[in-house]
Amino acid sequence: MLYVFGCWDTSSAAAAAHSASLFQTGWFVESLLTQTLIIHVIRTNRIPFIQSRASWPVIGIGLTIMAVGVALPFSGVGRYLGFTDLPARYWPVLGLTVACYLALTQSVKMRLLRKGWI
Repeated sequence: MLYVFGCWDTSSAAAAAHSASLFQTGWFVESLLTQTLIIHVIRTNRIPFIQSRASWPVIGIGLTIMAVGVALPFSGVGRYLGFTDLPARYWPVLGLTVACYLALTQSVKMRLLRKGWI
């Protein structure tokens, strides 16, 4: 995100403040989504969402948390917290990042299961 979205811009105090806010907002949303979804990866020895699905309350709470996290930067509360609007090109990058993170976590989990370490 530092490079793709130009968060290194420190040409002026205003640019530096916006860059920091953009990075922090993007990091917050990405972290919230990945950590909420990772619960589904580590809760089962199977492939989450395909071979094993959590209970509806767990899925519902997870979706609610993710929806609030995505909406928060665009709300008044988000402004109060110092968040800024994320650019449109952030969302496909986020989707790819989350997918890669989940795939990597699943593959490490499967390797550890095969070795009997977990």
